[in-house]
Amino acid sequence: MSYLKEYAQKMVTAEEAVKVIQSGQWIDYGWTTGTPVALDKALAARAEELHDVKVRGGILMWEPEIFKVPDVSEHFTWNSWHMSGIERKAAAKGYAYYAPVRYSELPRYYRENIGHLDVAMFQVTPMDKHGYFNFGPNASHMKAVCEIADIVIVEVNDKMPRCLGGFEECVHISDVDYIVEGDNPLIAQMGAGGAPTEVDKKVAELIVAEIPDGACLQLGIGGMPNTVGSMIAESDLKDLGVHTEMYVDAFVDIAKAGKINGSKKNLDRGRQVYAFGAGTQKMYDYLDENPECMSAPVDYTNDIDTIGALDNFISINNAVDIDLYGQINAESAGTKQISGAGGQLDFVLGAYKSKGGKSFVCFSSTFKSKDGQLHSRIRPTLAEGSTVTDTRPNTHYVVTEYGKVCLKGLSLWERAEALISIAHPNFRDELIAEAEKMKIWRKSNK
Repeated sequence: MSYLKEYAQKMVTAEEAVKVIQSGQWIDYGWTTGTPVALDKALAARAEELHDVKVRGGILMWEPEIFKVPDVSEHFTWNSWHMSGIERKAAAKGYAYYAPVRYSELPRYYRENIGHLDVAMFQVTPMDKHGYFNFGPNASHMKAVCEIADIVIVEVNDKMPRCLGGFEECVHISDVDYIVEGDNPLIAQMGAGGAPTEVDKKVAELIVAEIPDGACLQLGIGGMPNTVGSMIAESDLKDLGVHTEMYVDAFVDIAKAGKINGSKKNLDRGRQVYAFGAGTQKMYDYLDENPECMSAPVDYTNDIDTIGALDNFISINNAVDIDLYGQINAESAGTKQISGAGGQLDFVLGAYKSKGGKSFVCFSSTFKSKDGQLHSRIRPTLAEGSTVTDTRPNTHYVVTEYGKVCLKGLSLWERAEALISIAHPNFRDELIAEAEKMKIWRKSNK
C-alpha cells in the first residue's frame, strides 16, 4: 500500500475524528504551537454529550474552544504541564490544574507513570514522501505521547515549520489512526514582550560579561533572557553554541549576527539543539528545514549529563523571588501557580556540571503590586505556599540590577549578606533585621 493510499483511507473531517472520544476519557492536546485547532473546535461542539473529559497540554498560546462552552468544568478538565496566562485564568475559574513536572522526565512520565492515554490529537506538518508527519517545533515529549495513545489523530497544517532533528521529531503514518486537514491557521506567535527596561539592560550587562567565546547557551523565556540575547548579538563574542529547552527569537538574532557556529560544542557539533520553540514568524521561518537546528526530545535536551558534557555551558533564566537561604521560586505567587517548574532546575544542575559552566537566575530587585506598593523580590523567606523551584544547594549565580553573586560554597550568613548586597537599597535594612531574627546574620560589612 502506498502512503498516499493509506493517507486517503485515514483522512476524515474533524467532526468525524472526535466521535471516538467518550466521557471520562483522557485526551492529549500536545504542546504549545502544536495544540489542535479544528479538532478542538469539533470537540467543543460535542460538549453537551460529554462529561468528565480530562485533557492534557501545556503553554497554551490561544484560548481553546473547549474553554468557552457553558459549564466547562462539567465537561472538560484541563491539566497543564506548564501554565500560560490563558491557563492561569482557567485555573482561577476552576477548570484547569497544574501538573508538577521536572521537564526532563516528561517522556518517562508518559511511558512509565501515565502508561495509557485514550486519544492524542495535535497539529503536525504535511506528510513527507517517507510517510512521516513532523511535530514542528514541539518534539519535546510528543513521541512518548503517541506511543501510549490508543488513538492518534493528527491535524495537518501546511504553515507548521518542518523542524529537522536527530530523533523523535516525527510520527509515521502507520502509527496514526486519523488524519484531519485543518484550516491551516498561522502558527501562534509569542512575542518577547516590550522594549527592554533599564533594569533589564543592567542585568544583561552583568551576565554578558561572564560569557566566554565558545560558550554553549541556554535562554529561558522572558524579557531579561531575551535582552541578554540581544546584547550577545551586538557583542564581540564568537563561536557560540546552542543547547536549550526552548528556542526563542533571540537565538535567531545571535545566529544572523554571525555569533553562532557550534564549533566548540563537545556534543552535536555545529547544531543548535532544542526541545520546543515558540516565538515570532521570523523564528518559525528560521527553524523550517534548517539542518543547523536540531529538534530533539526533552529527555535529551534537559538531561543534566548531556548538559554537563558541554563545556562552558551558560544557562540564563528568570525567577519570581528568592529567599535569604538561596531558595528560588520561579513559578508561583504563594499558592497561585504562575507558570511551572519546566526545566530550570535541569539547567541549573547541568550547567554546574559543565567544565567552566555557570547558571544565572536573574530578576529585577523589586516589583509593584496592583495597589502600587513596591516589594522586594529578595525576601527573608519565601511567601507561604510558594514553590521552591531551585533548592538552595543548587543555586549558582543570582543577578539583579544591583549586582551578581555566586552562592556556591557560602554558609547561611554569607548567603544572606551576598543576597542583601544585590537587593534594592530601600529594603536592605529590613532584610538585615529579618536575617538577625533568623540567626543567619553576621555583621561583617555593617
